[in-house]
Amino acid sequence: MKTCGECHRLFEDTSGFCPLDGTKLEPVDLGKLPSDPEDPRIGQRTCKRYVIFRKVADGGMGRVYQALDEQAQRNVALKILHPEVATDGVALERFKREYEISNALRHPSIVEVLAFERTDDGSYALVMEYLEGEELRMLLKREKHMKPERVIRMASQVALGLASAHERKQVHRDLKPDNLFLCHTPDGDTTKILDFGSVRDNSENAKKLTVMGTTIGSPFYMAPEQAQGLASLDHRADIWSLAAMVFECLAGKVPFLGSTGPAILLAILTHDPDPISQVGAELGVPATMDEVMEVALAKNPEIRYSTIGAFVDAFGHAYGLEGDHRAWAGTPEADLCLQIAERLPARLEEHKAKSVQAASMRDMDAAFRAARQESLPQDYVIMGLPPARPPWFWPAIGGGALVVVAVAAFLLTR
Repeated sequence: MKTCGECHRLFEDTSGFCPLDGTKLEPVDLGKLPSDPEDPRIGQRTCKRYVIFRKVADGGMGRVYQALDEQAQRNVALKILHPEVATDGVALERFKREYEISNALRHPSIVEVLAFERTDDGSYALVMEYLEGEELRMLLKREKHMKPERVIRMASQVALGLASAHERKQVHRDLKPDNLFLCHTPDGDTTKILDFGSVRDNSENAKKLTVMGTTIGSPFYMAPEQAQGLASLDHRADIWSLAAMVFECLAGKVPFLGSTGPAILLAILTHDPDPISQVGAELGVPATMDEVMEVALAKNPEIRYSTIGAFVDAFGHAYGLEGDHRAWAGTPEADLCLQIAERLPARLEEHKAKSVQAASMRDMDAAFRAARQESLPQDYVIMGLPPARPPWFWPAIGGGALVVVAVAAFLLTR
């Protein structure tokens, strides 16, 4: 392994210069390790095999470091719990579950989790493959939106990764841009799903860590049934969350807005989002995506696509692509871009023709109903149903009733 003397990143032996600062890389010298007065872990060895070189990121649960695995001679990431979190039994169990679930799934679209360890300073660490790239959240903060071919490839890879979890009746339950990591390659992004610590296991005899009615997830990407903490929550909540991210990536805005968490959840539960083609009009989002989003973001899970792959297939077809998400996941972004440019115009013409035809049929139905009401006589019976009552009907019934009552009274008094 080699390291950069400036940023302390680790690289394979075949690398020559740091791509970030251009510094010439040198072989790792364990006698000259970096240090940081604000973080005593940096430059230290933990769990008898991991030498920590630098801090990568901070999160609510813990801090992520880049480290050298001395035994395997590989680059790894250590996610070490914050001290206050390490003493929380539920948080610790969730951290361990993240290891168990990720380790069991073993899919190219899911970050590889290698070990669960007790650290030398009394905390706990997840040992994961080290990823070079950026979270989707960082990309959206910088660029605000993404090209459709890039989103299709990303969503296809996510669908493949989550399908393996959904087959085991496991719901990620915290899909959001912070938990999708994009590793950049010449053919396009390779997407990795992060953080299975909030997973809901619907399999038989699964251990439950969440109290009934508790909500887990980021408000902007939380399905209605998840916002309500319903016990019936299943894999279709992940479909909703991925659809909300796709909406944001294409249109540059989330489908539901609010200034606070409760306000966002209220909007999700009570409002319908504006059509994505309207929200993303300046970005060229096609009208063919409106129905796709309407189904994927339906408040009733029964209305949504039955699988996450079916949603991504409908997404790609709306842009004119042929095939399905399994093929698109490995197709270079440049090829997807060419296919969209070639086929989307015809798809839009087809959609426009169907819309005109549907509108024409609605007009014909309305005209037929109006003409039928005007032409039928008042006493005409349709399909065995009684005719509309003439104006004199109820007065006659009332008068007859009075006569009957009067006759009955006369007979009783005789």
